[in-house]
Amino acid sequence: MSVSTLEIKVKKVEKSRINQLDPANIQFGKLYSDHMLVAHYEKGEWKQPEIIPFGNVSLSPATTFFHYGQAIFEGVKAYKDPQGNPLIFRPYDNWKRMNRSAVRMAMPELPEDIFVEGIRALVDLDRDWVPTSEGTSLYIRPFMVATDEFIGVKPAERFSFMIITSPAGPYYAKPVSIYVQDQYVRAFPGGIGFTKAAGNYGASMYPTMKIREMGYDQILWTDGFEHKYVQEIGTMNVFFVLGDKVLTPDTSDTILEGVSRDSVVTLLREKGMTVEERPISIDEIVAAYKAGELREAFGTGTAASIAPIADLTYQDNHMVLPQVETWEVANWLKKELSEIRYGRKADTHDWIYRV
Repeated sequence: MSVSTLEIKVKKVEKSRINQLDPANIQFGKLYSDHMLVAHYEKGEWKQPEIIPFGNVSLSPATTFFHYGQAIFEGVKAYKDPQGNPLIFRPYDNWKRMNRSAVRMAMPELPEDIFVEGIRALVDLDRDWVPTSEGTSLYIRPFMVATDEFIGVKPAERFSFMIITSPAGPYYAKPVSIYVQDQYVRAFPGGIGFTKAAGNYGASMYPTMKIREMGYDQILWTDGFEHKYVQEIGTMNVFFVLGDKVLTPDTSDTILEGVSRDSVVTLLREKGMTVEERPISIDEIVAAYKAGELREAFGTGTAASIAPIADLTYQDNHMVLPQVETWEVANWLKKELSEIRYGRKADTHDWIYRV
């Protein structure tokens, strides 16, 4: 089924809540915009999407995703250019990735226009919610859940797709402290590690809680067989600057194929830097640190953008990185991506979707 923007039904709020937005104090994921998009899948087809006032939804206690975890999501961001026009960063790539997740989770693929045009229409309607100050954005959360009212174990037949949006400030207010995990496992080959499935994040909550009790911010996961090769951080892909080259784990069925990650690799290579996408052992990182070659380490993600890593701890090795102000690669990337996302620099990659 193909649905155009003109076929999206719109029911506007009677009174906007925009006065609740404090531009000087925007916290991630705390306040939601006036409207949301909803589309349902029944009898093998997607129904007409609607934009309605943001609010609670009514579901049966027997709804499938409550019990069996058929739930996936994406993260997209919109920014404002100097003229005040909303710009959405790489929504088509998020649409493609969401459909890869859907296939793996036995869920229906989304038509391009429901996803991309749905985001466009929603951002256009709530454009006043897109903040303008540096480092802020409108975080866009598309997600799909299985909605059969049935507690037997089988793939569902009914689904709901929704998009909600939230003004966002920086996800991390300071460089992050990372614990390299060598006990718990995030993903195995053949599993769902490459998807943005809710269960991946649910399974990480306990290990993350334990390391936060130890004073760390996030986990750098290692492979499930040897706990030898670094994978990704809980909310980000990871990069290391060793000497004059940049390393990042190659994507596989255990690592999320990050949109920000791809943007970073593209920009670095265009700048003439050597980027190696390959298996990286934690022993290699420790050895580089001891040799004085580990210059920078950072995470990349839609929510986190470019997040410098202050330190990494692996067993008895506590690796403290140089002061972020001295970094060349991560600081350049952050500035370059910001210039593109906020429309201050020409988009030569067709990454920007103008509203």
